[in-house]
Amino acid sequence: MPTQAIYDTEKHVHFVTFSCYKRRRYLKTEFAKRIVIGHLGSRLKRQSGLCVGYVIMPDHVHALLWFPEANQLSLFMNKWKDQSSIALKKLFETRFPEYWKRISEDDPIWQTRYYDFNVWSRQKIEEKLDYMHLNPVRAGLVSKAVEWPWSSAKWYLGGKSVGLPIQWPEGL
Repeated sequence: MPTQAIYDTEKHVHFVTFSCYKRRRYLKTEFAKRIVIGHLGSRLKRQSGLCVGYVIMPDHVHALLWFPEANQLSLFMNKWKDQSSIALKKLFETRFPEYWKRISEDDPIWQTRYYDFNVWSRQKIEEKLDYMHLNPVRAGLVSKAVEWPWSSAKWYLGGKSVGLPIQWPEGL
């Protein structure tokens, strides 16, 4: 299987997407979404990164991320996915044991890969923010992006807290 190239030698904003294994809806519950957001925030703090925006869907995640140094994305994504995976498995084992029994213990929480798109301009960042914020609307989960509590749309459209700091890198 060919390896996907990740371009992280410049300090660009990264639009990343990753999905649950077999597109399972592991992120359907509030508890699961909180785990993913919590690990996003703690990993960003540890690597001095910024979250420009995000959305947590029932079966996948989008985020716009920036790091002050090059070559940080792979480490960040591996740790975010690993740590959130461990916490999600514990959640399912304890809170949803009947469901969890039906899942093979060899099945991971996340698909192996993640997809990264380098974003060079403010215009492209805004385009990606609109795209991801409208995901819950397109999926029929809400009628307006601001109604979805698991994204940065409330921060952009209403100035409300969204569980972690939303910041733009200087110069964009």
